[in-house]
Amino acid sequence: MRSPVARWLSGLLAGAVAVAAVTGVLALLDPHVPAPRLLMLYLLVVMPVAIVWGIGLAVVIACLSALAYTCVFVSPLNSFEITDSWSLVALVIFLITAVVVGQLAARLRRAALRSARLSEEQAALRRVATMVARSVPASEVFEAVTCEVGLLCGADLARMEQYEEDGTVTGVAVWSRVPAQLAVGTRFDLDGPSIARAVRHGDGPVRVESFADATGAIAQEARELGIRSSVGCPIVVAGHLWGVIAASRRRDEPFPADTESQLASFTELIVTAIENADSRAQLAASRARVVAAADEARRRLERDLHDGAQQRLVSLALDLRVVQDTVPENMPELRADIGHAIDALSSALEELREISRGLHPAILSEGGLRPGLRALVRRSAVPVELRVDTGSRYPPPVEVAAYYVVSEAVTNTTKYAGASHVEVTVEQHDATLRLSVRDDGIGGADPERGSGLTGLRDRVEALGGAIGITSLAGDGTVIQVSLPVEQSAGRQS
Repeated sequence: MRSPVARWLSGLLAGAVAVAAVTGVLALLDPHVPAPRLLMLYLLVVMPVAIVWGIGLAVVIACLSALAYTCVFVSPLNSFEITDSWSLVALVIFLITAVVVGQLAARLRRAALRSARLSEEQAALRRVATMVARSVPASEVFEAVTCEVGLLCGADLARMEQYEEDGTVTGVAVWSRVPAQLAVGTRFDLDGPSIARAVRHGDGPVRVESFADATGAIAQEARELGIRSSVGCPIVVAGHLWGVIAASRRRDEPFPADTESQLASFTELIVTAIENADSRAQLAASRARVVAAADEARRRLERDLHDGAQQRLVSLALDLRVVQDTVPENMPELRADIGHAIDALSSALEELREISRGLHPAILSEGGLRPGLRALVRRSAVPVELRVDTGSRYPPPVEVAAYYVVSEAVTNTTKYAGASHVEVTVEQHDATLRLSVRDDGIGGADPERGSGLTGLRDRVEALGGAIGITSLAGDGTVIQVSLPVEQSAGRQS
């Protein structure tokens, strides 16, 4: 961008050239048309200069036009004294035109700038509002808002900070127009002058005009970054001060007077994003509690069946065998009837064991995911190729969710897919456990119509995970699941 002096000099040069051009035209027309009648042609120079360069330069060009006319066309020639009545009248008209047109042009420019600025602000608000409506993570909204605020306010740096219970403040999002290292996730004490401290002890938007000679970590960072001034606005959630959003400049030019209102218009969207994130977190926690309660109920029922009913049936079968052995040989029918009862009891016991394993397999709790899945695929009627590239133990909800994903997928494949082969892959990438179940069946599975798949989706999403199902007709079915886990995922199984 050119400096004001360079812009003014270029305007002066352009105006002088235009005055010389009009004077030349008048000299050509003078033999045919009296020059005084063509004097107003100089307005064709004064008006554009007033529109483009403003009143000051237009006044200079108006005087230059009157002097040029006097010097060339008014006797005595080559004189710069404006004594001719036509020249005086023209000069007055030129000056009035310069002032009026310059003022109108300035108003139009200011209106155009206000309109463009309002349009930019509305566009920025729409972009952020769209993100909030899509329920994207709050961290992404924070970054977007901070960027929009920085650009809209003409700032060099912008940041959003959250107040902590211990009286400190933590940076949650930053934006910078210039190369700068801004702390994110770092806590600062609120000692010394700063936007965060002023907002914490005030009840509205604040400004800090200078950080010179100020003490405190925030002021020190501001000086290191070359920040001259800052403006900030509080973020209030549910009646409580949650944080602050601030914009800063490294140049001496202060922020416009309406900067605080621009910041305030974004804080409403920030509050909505925070409330949405809290609602999603509460919903996810509620769903996780429901799933955990159901798993615990299954675990208790499995223990009760194993320690109670199954043991009683085993003991009863042993007693019947003892009774069968004491039946006299001359009573074969009774011996046969007891044998049938023992067989029926054994079948019932096996069914009870299957039910128990389906409720909550003990091997999963005792050995972990790898042995649990191995036991599961061994019972499958369809050949399953299992690859588990992790031997780590995970939180019980994660292991149970992974187990039931594979169990439901293999069961559906056996019942409906007509597949001859199933591939199951389990691996960990960073802090995510990934599962893939792929079959070569008929495909065409509809996730919306199966209660089992719906239950899997609820279970996975309750843990903050994601599930994707691809099942094109004739091309088999693929179920892919990602579950968040802790980086230090426990002991080896």
